[in-house]
Amino acid sequence: MKKLAIILGAVLISGTLSAQKATTDNPYSLEGIINYDATNGFSWNAPTLRVRYFVNDNIAARVQVGVAMGSTSDNFYENADGTGAVGTMDQSMTGWSMQLGAEYHLSGTDKMSPYFMVGIDLGGSSMSSTGTNSDGMMYMADYSSSSESSASSFGIGLGAGMDYYVAENIYVGLELGFGWASESDKGGSSSVTMGTTTTDTTTPEAGSTSGLGIGAANAAFRIGWRF
Repeated sequence: MKKLAIILGAVLISGTLSAQKATTDNPYSLEGIINYDATNGFSWNAPTLRVRYFVNDNIAARVQVGVAMGSTSDNFYENADGTGAVGTMDQSMTGWSMQLGAEYHLSGTDKMSPYFMVGIDLGGSSMSSTGTNSDGMMYMADYSSSSESSASSFGIGLGAGMDYYVAENIYVGLELGFGWASESDKGGSSSVTMGTTTTDTTTPEAGSTSGLGIGAANAAFRIGWRF
């Protein structure tokens, strides 16, 4: 984080004297987002990108897309000293998010463009696991399992932010806001085999949860380019 602050400081010093905010001659912008929350601090969301199209100097439409993928693989040994047969448990997760929104930009200054925003958020996720000679806790001979589950989300966000141009068509920005979101469990399925007996189970949808987020959990620091 210290290195990031030094780089941003150098950009500000070198470019801010001549920078001016862009006009609709450069109607598109592409930016990456750094988020902050009380648990994880600052994090660079490389898979999260935002594209904007400026209809005029005051109104912009925006699309934000995020993708997340991860996997783990654990080994479980027959003997405590790591010898003998080996069982495995493999898990994977994929998720996506999309926001469709609009911004209204105020007059601001020659370098700064403050705005208000509103957006609709959509998303989904899925998880799967496969175990061979393990239940995910210990080695179990002649035991295997597989499972799949998924969820979807919907939300509405309101906020305010600013773009500050530090060089020609290059800006940094901050956005703060609050939003309501709901996540729905879509259920799934599982299969367990013990010896020669296999049991298949269907998990029904488990309802939904919702909540309102305000403040730092919805803060985003942005670095972007107008073109």
